[in-house]
Amino acid sequence: MKKSECKYFHTAARMDQAFLELLEKKDIEYITVKEICKTAGVNRSTFYLHYETIDDLLTESVQYMNRKFLEHMKLCAERFISKIRECPLDELYLVTPTYLIPYLEYLKQNKHLFCTVLKRSSSLRLDETYRQMMWHVFFPILERFQVPESDRQYMMAFYVNGLMAVLSEWLKNDCTDSIEHVRIIMEQCVMCERKK
Repeated sequence: MKKSECKYFHTAARMDQAFLELLEKKDIEYITVKEICKTAGVNRSTFYLHYETIDDLLTESVQYMNRKFLEHMKLCAERFISKIRECPLDELYLVTPTYLIPYLEYLKQNKHLFCTVLKRSSSLRLDETYRQMMWHVFFPILERFQVPESDRQYMMAFYVNGLMAVLSEWLKNDCTDSIEHVRIIMEQCVMCERKK
């Protein structure tokens, strides 16, 4: 990477970090470009070199947090997908303590960002993110369970939206319930539906 490219990415990372710090203190509606620049130690023109709006910075921050999440979970995408194809069927549930506890811990640690993301989910096109996730992760699981292809989209919409509703409630309540409590609720929701 050239020195100019390295400097560009370093500056963007500083603005991401500044934005996340400000988000810990106040809602996004009250954060200004001027504050982001001051916190990051950059000029206003530098902000606009990288982003058109604060929502663009939010989108990039979400991508940054997703990368951090994979590091937090210590997940290698290829190894994870390979496991889906090869592991015994009873290990295919993503709603288990192994996956849920680190995920819920991560949400709680970054609750201000995730609350903001939930409020702006349509402008951030999160539905497209979930669609891609369903295609690459959940559809292979449903295939292993021999769920007809015509039913997979509906089943995943049900599960993803239901689990997101639980997480949204938890975030709205400032994550006051314990991680273990929320994990059990999510697991019960999925297991009750599977028993039908």
